[in-house]
Amino acid sequence: MRKYFHCLPNAVRACRAPRLWIAAAALSFAAMGPAGAQKKDDNFQTTIPHAILIEADSGSVLYERGADDLVYPASLAKLMTAEFIFNELHKGAITLEDQVVISENAWRKGGAPSHTSSMFAPINSHVKVGDILRGIIVQSGNDACIAIAEGLAGNETAFGIRLTQRARELGLTKSTFTNATGLHHSGLKVTARELAKLAQHIIRTYPDFYKIYGEREFTYNKIRQLNRNPLLAWGADGLKTGFTKEAGYGLVASSQQNGMRLIVVVMGARGEKERADEARKLLEWGFRSFEARVLFAEGQTVGEAKVFGGDKSYVPLVGPGEIRLMVPRNVNEKIVARVTYTGPLPAPVERGQPAGVLKVWRGDNLALEVPLQTDEEIGKGSLSQRAFDAVTESVIALFRAGAERL
Repeated sequence: MRKYFHCLPNAVRACRAPRLWIAAAALSFAAMGPAGAQKKDDNFQTTIPHAILIEADSGSVLYERGADDLVYPASLAKLMTAEFIFNELHKGAITLEDQVVISENAWRKGGAPSHTSSMFAPINSHVKVGDILRGIIVQSGNDACIAIAEGLAGNETAFGIRLTQRARELGLTKSTFTNATGLHHSGLKVTARELAKLAQHIIRTYPDFYKIYGEREFTYNKIRQLNRNPLLAWGADGLKTGFTKEAGYGLVASSQQNGMRLIVVVMGARGEKERADEARKLLEWGFRSFEARVLFAEGQTVGEAKVFGGDKSYVPLVGPGEIRLMVPRNVNEKIVARVTYTGPLPAPVERGQPAGVLKVWRGDNLALEVPLQTDEEIGKGSLSQRAFDAVTESVIALFRAGAERL
């Protein structure tokens, strides 16, 4: 099985070079104003070493800097802890009324004696899962995180393993979790890009639970605490702040304006003010500078995949729905798009079968990745068709082997 590249209809004609398809589909969007017009702030700059800004619906990347570097997340790791709880609730494995015991370990390591962020639940008390969630999300309570980790997995180490497994299920391939709190551990590292994807998943999958991130305060054990997210006052409706001396100051936030939702991640800021100011500036720039353009309508063929041993040689590929890309306003910009897949696909092929990815670049930056699926059923071909495909694959394999030895 080999990696294939395929150019796109609507941009250039399908390029069927023998076997290895390599094509760049150049998509140009006309400027809304004078040709070539460009604002001074189209090239945003930030003092934050690790940052990313995405549009939540399409996943389009509007800005990134050091977004794939593995760094310490501090309390931003609590997003993964919360997602795990959301998923357990969604599956019916637990309920909001279930109770969690605040062990001595949770109390000492994450409660009042720890002098870290806490929901201040008394030692050996029983706390409802619904309150634990607010303790984690609104108050950033380490005692709440440790208690739920012990309740669901026995201890934090086992819970960290389960968090990492869940992250892989969500397509987060680089981030690794070792505890429920984000308190410093050498093995606990994430990327800004994957935190943005995690936030996008939470917003999209758990809209009712996501509303908790916008709650301004929570009182537990007669102790009232305010939400730590500074952008709530500006107009954001979630998600999370974090700080340790090793990680610096971080923030994941989301806001919606005029039907467009953006997600920003900043990590490694030097102080609370820089963290809030730079995140707010990124969001304001994104709302001001970008607009959505449709690349492919729902059900429109994006490309084709080669089929091995089928009654047809190619199968059309489509996206999960309408495919949109965020593009700068008032700018003529060239977009390069490719379909990649590992193939040829062995027959029979089912309709709706995952079969590749559409990747779209703006300049040197990968701006969009969309999973593709087959849009037709392809049955097995005749004996002669399968024999022809087998011979063709053998010839290509020999050619490749010879080329690699040169």
